Amino acid sequence: MSIDLNSDLGEGFGRWELGDDDALLSIVTSANVACGFHAGDPSIMRRVCRTAVERGVAIGAQVGYRDLAGFGRRFIEVPPDILADEIVYQIGALDAFARLAGSQVAYVKPHGALYNAIVHHEDHAGAVVAAVRAYDPALPVLGLPGSVWLRLASEAGLTTVAECFADRAYTPEGTLVPRSHPGAVLHDPEEIARRTVQMARGEPIKAVDGSLLVVRARSVCVHGDSPGAVETARAVRETLVAHGVTPAPFVEPR
Repeated sequence: MSIDLNSDLGEGFGRWELGDDDALLSIVTSANVACGFHAGDPSIMRRVCRTAVERGVAIGAQVGYRDLAGFGRRFIEVPPDILADEIVYQIGALDAFARLAGSQVAYVKPHGALYNAIVHHEDHAGAVVAAVRAYDPALPVLGLPGSVWLRLASEAGLTTVAECFADRAYTPEGTLVPRSHPGAVLHDPEEIARRTVQMARGEPIKAVDGSLLVVRARSVCVHGDSPGAVETARAVRETLVAHGVTPAPFVEPR
């Protein structure tokens, strides 16, 4: 049994640093690299891509709304055709640095408010699908199981990869509890690691209301911007291995 470990990386900007990209790239198997719209800049993108290639980590384009001030966590009512162009722009920017490092962008994962919006927002989900198809229809896409995004992507012929979250609370419906709500983000490394093993095995976990929920996924996200992110990611990896689950990328680095 194996599962991918992905993390949002490259989320600094200029002199502002967020997370320990170097340490996390020794733990995760896939890197969702910020493409400059919610975080990240050219030098950060180049550095993260270079390190990812050195360590055999798959490079994914972490695309989002144009929202540096809000870290991409605010919904933006942007026309679908413009959103599609902005997604293409972000994938292309990261792909340039991935190629300089001797690799290519291997998949696409939306970020923050865009990720949550396209669980239900058909127009924006369709825009992201159109952008990926236009850039490279061979690129797999990551998303929440049962989302409009993954349904439209599958209907368009894209390879879809269901994702779960190690350190986020779930609603009974299988969506993420909004960050504005108490308990939305989990912080206990042991609890997070234990839940991850359960999800990897297809076993039920507790939703925020105490009900049982089964989340099936090929990739699990461990956030790189949370306090103690490195320790949590390391605990998740070690606990998976101890329970016979091998961390491995869902797509080979390109």
